[in-house]
Order: sequence, then structure tokens, then C-alpha cells
Amino acid sequence: MSSTGESPAPRRGGSRALEPFEPWDFEALRPPRSRSAEYNEKRLAARRRLEAIAKALTKASPDAAKLEVRTSIHNPFPPVNGGSVERLWAYLSRPKAHKTKLKRELGAELGKDLDQAYRNGYLCVALEADALEVSLRVHPDAWFDGRNLTRRIEAEGLRPLLSLLNGLAGFRLQLSDWKGEWICGELEIEHLEEFFRYYTAGEHLLAVQQRMPVPESMREALLTPELPAQLVDELVRLVSLRHFACWSPENDFLFR
Repeated sequence: MSSTGESPAPRRGGSRALEPFEPWDFEALRPPRSRSAEYNEKRLAARRRLEAIAKALTKASPDAAKLEVRTSIHNPFPPVNGGSVERLWAYLSRPKAHKTKLKRELGAELGKDLDQAYRNGYLCVALEADALEVSLRVHPDAWFDGRNLTRRIEAEGLRPLLSLLNGLAGFRLQLSDWKGEWICGELEIEHLEEFFRYYTAGEHLLAVQQRMPVPESMREALLTPELPAQLVDELVRLVSLRHFACWSPENDFLFR
């Protein structure tokens, strides 16, 4: 486990087959169980299921094949999660070779700690006690990815991004915890103008997410054998958007 609370995907045994979720995958994240090491094995099983979904994306999409897969920690660890695991996730971020090139461009000080998830725009599949999420997330500390996107918009205008977002029906564009209604599939150019009038890279979270609140009474829909493959399909839909927004040597609107 790293000091950032992130766990590299284990290498042994190759890729893991997709498995349906189980009730304990959710219940082990609900307080007070979320604070108890007694449920570590339950959370580890859930973490591995999420990891398998993320790894399946690298096989399902050639454009995601080189993305780095990692997972959050499953045990209560006060320095990282306050001693309570209420959310588990697997994420896919820029490959190591791209991190090395970005560090070189940014310099030693600005380019440090790129191994931490929140310092990269990343694709994510996550579980909470009463919710499931698939998303692209660009945190404030991934300011270079947010700035790469805004610089691309300055160069090309909003219509290419509008087209991508409107191909993502079922997802929602999110600005930090603001209550704005930016619904993918229903966006007009004026909606994006409004969003980027307020969004500032380095200050705000930018997310495109499909968040499914699922209370215990409705959980059966999440336990089907088909759901994990459906989540892979939803992640595949986000790959082009990630490549459009996030910095890479081929998508460089920061330094060129």
C-alpha cells in the first residue's frame, strides 16, 4: 500500500474474470462496518471485482490498453481514509511513459507526485453502500489536465466537446458539488458556455459521471451476472472523452 492510499493492481495470476457483485460489497461500506477491520475481507473481494472491471476495459478498448489500473485501499487507515472505508474504486489513469514526459515538461516541482490518482484525470468505477458510479474525474490537483481541456476549447471552440458529451446519454457533467443541470445528450452550446464560465482548472472538480443511487431495497438490480460487463461498456463510452480532455504527447494544448 502506498502512502497515498492507492493500491497498485496485483500482477500475479493475470486478469481476473468478471464476477457479479454481492450484497456484502455494499454493506461492508456502511457505518459502523466501514470502520471495522472485521470486514476487510469483504471489502477486498469488492475491490477485486472493481479491479477486474477496470482491467477488462484495457482489453475491450484499444485506446485504453495502456492506461494504468489501480485501486483504493479496502482497510480502515486513519491517515488516508479517516479510519472508515465508505467508498471503494478502481481507476485508470495515464500510462507511466506519459507521466514521465509530463514530469519533464512541468519540471521537478510541478511534476512531483503524479503517481497519485487525483493528480491525473482518470476513469473510475466506484461502489458506496447505496450507490454505484462510473465516471471521468479531473480533480483540482490535476490542474494540467483541466487546463489542457480549456486550452483546447480556446483553440477549437466548444462544439467538438459538445458532440462528445451529447454522445454520452445517461451521464451528467458535474462542476464540483454545484447543483447545475448539465445532462449529457441534452446539452446546447449555451449550457457549456455557462459551465466553462464558472469552471477554473486547479480550483474545481470536473466530472462526467453516471451515478446510480441504489438503496438496499433496490439492490437486486446490481447483483445480476450481466452488470459488470455493462459497466465495462459504460467505461468504454468515456475513453474518447478522456483522450480529448487529458494531456498526452498526442493531445498537447499546454506546451506546444
